[in-house]
Amino acid sequence: MGRCQPLAAKGRHRPYTLEMNELVQKPARPVRKALGALRSGRAAPAASPSRTNDPERTMAGILEVALREFADKGLSGARIDEIAAATRTSKRMIYYYFGSKEGLYLAVLEHSYREMRRIEGELMLDNLPPEDALRRLVEFTFDHHVAHEDYIRIVMNENIERGKYLAQSQIIQELNVPAISAIGRLYERGLAAGVFRAGLDPVDIHASISALTFFNVSNQYSFGQIFKRDLSASAARALRRANIVEMVVRFVRS
Repeated sequence: MGRCQPLAAKGRHRPYTLEMNELVQKPARPVRKALGALRSGRAAPAASPSRTNDPERTMAGILEVALREFADKGLSGARIDEIAAATRTSKRMIYYYFGSKEGLYLAVLEHSYREMRRIEGELMLDNLPPEDALRRLVEFTFDHHVAHEDYIRIVMNENIERGKYLAQSQIIQELNVPAISAIGRLYERGLAAGVFRAGLDPVDIHASISALTFFNVSNQYSFGQIFKRDLSASAARALRRANIVEMVVRFVRS
């Protein structure tokens, strides 16, 4: 897809580029501050009548609506017009903040991963016994995916794109380092305590947790239609959650 042309207004440049995923041609100070807040995960919620004078809040609102649009329609089907209308902004403003539709899509991906990792980092796994920590991590991942279906769908869309945009984000690569490190510490503590078996890779443990919890949301409609089961029913969901936790723990346990 082609990139949108820079704004013609004197002194205005696109603050977000797809290739570099960095700020260029420094925008106005409030916008620089807002971009920094979004990248650090400090973005304010988007729900204020005065948000037009608050770049941070405006950008957070754009990201929230854009996530739904991209999750529903994918990158090719999403429309900037609809995002602008839903956020009461304009295409011009969106392009000023994010550079292009692709730039906005990449920003949404980064924000989605950042939010998950931020919450995950608050689990305090190092303070729990190894097996309890592992159970807590699996439970959190399951619950997060159930509660954030748009996150699952945009990740599915990015896989349709063969990871093209995710690969361009150094931010997402860096966000996943602490997640794998946390699993590594958890696993090493379990080995030292004699409760986990040797020879496992933290990335593989992470992949196993992701595969089981992701499928539960990504394939709920096709699976439900084929087997005539409502996976969203409370009892079915609770049972599936307990089974996934038990499968992962038994996989790692010595």
